[in-house]
Amino acid sequence: MRLPTAAITAGSLIGGWQLARRTGIRPLGGVVLAAGGVLAGREWARRTSPAVTGALLATYVGAFGLSHPLAKRIGAWPSVLTVAALTAAASYAAADRPRH
Repeated sequence: MRLPTAAITAGSLIGGWQLARRTGIRPLGGVVLAAGGVLAGREWARRTSPAVTGALLATYVGAFGLSHPLAKRIGAWPSVLTVAALTAAASYAAADRPRH
């Protein structure tokens, strides 16, 4: 069964942020973020080259980092949704999209 990495990355970015926000315990959000990265990374490694896997992992981690300064400009929800959508799009295009 192919796990949809676009959903994993978007869900873990949004879910990790929400868990940290609602509990006030930021490391819990980090656990969700790390779990999503590991799960998606395993799938990327199975489906793509090492270079593509590395680029997608960098995109995922970079999205998390970008969400913080972006939130100061456009707000927390819009920031998290934006980086989640961009990461999901990259994951879909590079690893999830059916190849015919």
